Amino acid sequence: MSLKQNINMVKEELNSEEKFFEKAVMTEKFVKKYKNLMIGIVVLIVIVVISNIVYNSNKQSTIKEANEVLAKLNLDTNNENLKINLEQLSPALFDVWSYSQAVALNDVDKLKSLSSSKTIFISDLASYEVASRSKDNEKLLDYSMKQDAIYKDLALVQSAILYLDKNEIKKAHAELRKVSQNSSLKTVALALSHFGLK
Repeated sequence: MSLKQNINMVKEELNSEEKFFEKAVMTEKFVKKYKNLMIGIVVLIVIVVISNIVYNSNKQSTIKEANEVLAKLNLDTNNENLKINLEQLSPALFDVWSYSQAVALNDVDKLKSLSSSKTIFISDLASYEVASRSKDNEKLLDYSMKQDAIYKDLALVQSAILYLDKNEIKKAHAELRKVSQNSSLKTVALALSHFGLK
């Protein structure tokens, strides 16, 4: 190799080392400038992870305790302390238990109070039960008009049956036509339509 080539190689090596040191100095400046921010972000991530673990652990513990209280309450349905405890641990589970008791005991007043439950599913079921047990066309129709009513088609069929019992065939047919085409009750609605022919 010639001297000129050796000098060029040394220059290239010095340039690459210079660039490396330049980047190292820039990185060091960046780290010094944003050191507190980076430490803060790492600490925040650790806090979020730990909080999430503690929250999930607490939630699982509460679920387990609520299930234990529910099991005891099923054995002693009149125990007020257990009722209060379950309601505090899991209001939704308490509403489900209350609904099952109200249906089993045919407690219309309790069903009426549950129709305003914050648990939407229980609220809907209780509203249906109240309307169904009242045997009142207006209440059944009001229920069936609610958006996302679970038993909408069943309420319409029940209303139609009540109209048929009163020999109000046209009103019954009008209710039966409202039953959804894809409902499993559509065949029942068609059969009732033929039953109540003029």
